[in-house]
Amino acid sequence: MQNQKKLKTVSYAKWGYLFILPFFLSYAIFSLIPLADTIRNSFYEYYAFGLKTVGPNWTGLSNYISLLSSDLPKYAWNTFALFSNAGPINNILLNMGVIGEAIRFMESTLGARTLVGLMNFLMWFGNTTIMLMAAIMGINPSIFEAAELDGCTHLQKFFKITLPQIKPLLTYTLITSLIGGLQMFDVPQILTGGKGAPDRTTMTLIMYLNKHLQAKNYGIAGALSVFLFIISAILCWFVFKMNTDPDPDGSKSAAKRAKKGGNA
Repeated sequence: MQNQKKLKTVSYAKWGYLFILPFFLSYAIFSLIPLADTIRNSFYEYYAFGLKTVGPNWTGLSNYISLLSSDLPKYAWNTFALFSNAGPINNILLNMGVIGEAIRFMESTLGARTLVGLMNFLMWFGNTTIMLMAAIMGINPSIFEAAELDGCTHLQKFFKITLPQIKPLLTYTLITSLIGGLQMFDVPQILTGGKGAPDRTTMTLIMYLNKHLQAKNYGIAGALSVFLFIISAILCWFVFKMNTDPDPDGSKSAAKRAKKGGNA
């Protein structure tokens, strides 16, 4: 038998790992290590009292217990849920002579929350629309033509064709929007000067976290960060599961039907 020469194959996988290495290094240095340190700090008593710094002292779960007994549920509700008295909207209306005195948008709970929601909607509506429209335009038009020949209605085409085709991008959009909502800070911070007015009804979790950081209460701040991370992870998991098809090619269903037919 003649010796068969082994074909020398060239693997480019190592170059792929080399190119993505900077991302993982950056993620580990700027995200993973700080996250681990934040989790560690959440189990310590560590804050500044005047010129004196207390801690770090190990306290176990006391920071989490203190959070649950504080106004945390109220701030969480505010999170889910620029128009100030001297803001541009009032200035424009006053200069145009439409109103005689400034409208106090932020003195009612409904007005304040509506403004916060409206501002965030205007900030992110365009970006989300562009991504979803790009996903819809990427669907092969022949699929819709075939559906029309089969007599499908507009609702059937939307739920049976459009929605399943854009599910990956829709999942991404929902998750990023959810995380952005949980991390809401800039709009209510600017509108209320960090006070969450009126009566802390627009105080969000990140604003509450910022107050503890300003007070150098790093233990409570760390516990709140971990709490926010857990809530974000749970909600994102639910969104992902709701928008993920466990049997995209129908192979599992076909196997189940074949198994039932064999048993029969």
